[in-house]
Amino acid sequence: MSRALVLYRTTSGYTKKYAQWISEALAADLSDSKDFDDSKLRDYDLIIFGGSLHAVGISGVKVIKQNLHRLTDKKLVVFAVGASPPRENIPKEVVNKNFTEEQQKSIKFFYLRGGFDYNKLDLPNKFLMTLMQVRLLLKKKEKRTPDEIGVLAAFSKPIDCTKKENIECIIHYALS
Repeated sequence: MSRALVLYRTTSGYTKKYAQWISEALAADLSDSKDFDDSKLRDYDLIIFGGSLHAVGISGVKVIKQNLHRLTDKKLVVFAVGASPPRENIPKEVVNKNFTEEQQKSIKFFYLRGGFDYNKLDLPNKFLMTLMQVRLLLKKKEKRTPDEIGVLAAFSKPIDCTKKENIECIIHYALS
């Protein structure tokens, strides 16, 4: 197999867990994108980037977007990890928010369900999530969606929906 790299940016550890599993399955190098020298991207034939999802934005994905012009001969995979259950509309919405139509031609995208643990968030994310919590608590109970009810419950009891089998689609694509 060609030389592979798994880069990731995580907020509370779920993306890192998936990145480690993918790296192990592919015998790929693994690095947090914060610590990675972008100039080394050219050394790899397969580049997989994973980032946590925040309001449809993929954390750290700019490392891929800023280097796309140098990666035209590479196999590129991007995966986003979010707390929401996988739904048909999520991948398209996330891809369209993060990449132009032209950029989308170079990237294979996957969505993986992660989890939510308020205690693992940094201060800025705790602040944003607290604002969301307050907004949801002010909403009438009967008007809350199932996802909103689940998010509120997760503030007091963290959820972890990561499963190793969720990476099978990425591994299959990477090996094809």
